[in-house]
Amino acid sequence: MELGLFLSMLGFLWVAAITPGPNNMLLTASAAHFGFWRSMPLMLGIMLGMQCMLLLVACGVGSLITLYPALHFTLKVAGSLYLLWLSWKIATAVYEKLDTDSAAPRPVPFYQGGLLQFLNPKAWLMALGAVASFSLAGEAYAGSVIAISIGIAAVNIVSGAIWLVFGTVIGRLLKGRRAWTLFNLAMGLLTAACVLLIWR
Repeated sequence: MELGLFLSMLGFLWVAAITPGPNNMLLTASAAHFGFWRSMPLMLGIMLGMQCMLLLVACGVGSLITLYPALHFTLKVAGSLYLLWLSWKIATAVYEKLDTDSAAPRPVPFYQGGLLQFLNPKAWLMALGAVASFSLAGEAYAGSVIAISIGIAAVNIVSGAIWLVFGTVIGRLLKGRRAWTLFNLAMGLLTAACVLLIWR
C-alpha cells in the first residue's frame, strides 16, 4: 500500500475511532471508576474484537450484512439492546469510596469489550468502509488488509488511551456521592444516546 493511500486510510480510521461512540463512552466510564490500568483489559478486548471483525469482513462475511437487510436489522436490534443494558449498568453503578474495607467492584471484563464490537454497527461500518475503500485488488489484497489491520490497531491504541486518560482525570476530579451519581447518570445517558446513532 502506497504511503499516500495509507495516510488517507489512517485519517478515515482516526475520525471513526476518536469520535464519541459506545466504545469511547464505556472506556471513559471505566477509567473514571477503576483508573487507567484497570481499564486496559477492556481496551484490549475492544481492539481484539475490532481485529476479528476486520478479518471477518476481509474474508467476505461483511458482505452478507449489506446483501441481507434482515441481518443488518437484527444486528441493529441486538446492538441497541446491548448498549441499553450497558448504559443501565453505568447509570446505576454504586458509589464506592476507595478507602473502604469491602472489595472493589470489577471493571468491565476483557471479553465484553470484544463482544461489544460484534454488536456495534459503528464498528461494522468502520471495518466495511476500510476494506471497501482502501483494500487493493489481486495479489495486493492480503497485504492491504494487513495494512488496514495495522492502521486500525494504531488508531485504537491512541484514541482508546485518550478516552481512558479523559476518564481517569474525571475520576480524580469527582468528589462525593452526588458528583459520582450525576457522572454515572450522564455517562449512562450518553451511552444510551449512542443507540440513536445506530438508527439514524
